[in-house]
Amino acid sequence: MSGFDIFFDGNNLIRLFQGLLVVVKLSVISLILGLILGVVLGILRTTSFKVIRVVLKIYLEIFRVVPLLVLLFVFYYIVPELLNSEVSNQVVSISVFILWISAEMSDLVRSGIENVPVQQIEIGKSLGFNSWQQYYYILLPQGVIPVIPGVINLVTRVIKTTSLLMMIGVTEMIRVGTQIIENYTVKVPIASLWVYGLIFFLYFALCYPLSKLAAYVERRQVNG
Repeated sequence: MSGFDIFFDGNNLIRLFQGLLVVVKLSVISLILGLILGVVLGILRTTSFKVIRVVLKIYLEIFRVVPLLVLLFVFYYIVPELLNSEVSNQVVSISVFILWISAEMSDLVRSGIENVPVQQIEIGKSLGFNSWQQYYYILLPQGVIPVIPGVINLVTRVIKTTSLLMMIGVTEMIRVGTQIIENYTVKVPIASLWVYGLIFFLYFALCYPLSKLAAYVERRQVNG
């Protein structure tokens, strides 16, 4: 049996694509909820309430300092013990990813809002806008658009980071691929080359167009 034949032996190819669907599903759910929460937190980080800003800054630093794998282990092994309840690995994955994405998104939104020209804010005040009207009509529209390339790059990071989920038993592509390789190691010594090669291609097919889109949007913004 050649390395290529592995994909058509049994349902190996189907299993790999099912793992791909798991990656896409978890990424999409986490991104939708995480980005929405991140916008809210980003707005709160620009308010005049110092306590809120400090708490959310600490929240961001936790996800920047602590490796995501450690957080996955904490939520998967420790939190259920403390709560005396069972939580599925996919629920843990989505929860941790939402917290991580919202932290990163909040910083993007904060930086975007704070970079809105002061003249625009003064115009809003002259028109009698209150704080929420300032956010709705001026700060968010002008603050979020410049950070779109950063948001797209965050999407690619999320997709790539789903490879860590195999460590808590999620049947994503890497875990499925590893299981397939273990079954063929003796029979097909180069099984890992073929299987991981396909996984490499699938991740590339997901992430490369997004990275090019981010670069294109950034160029359009720079060139006006």
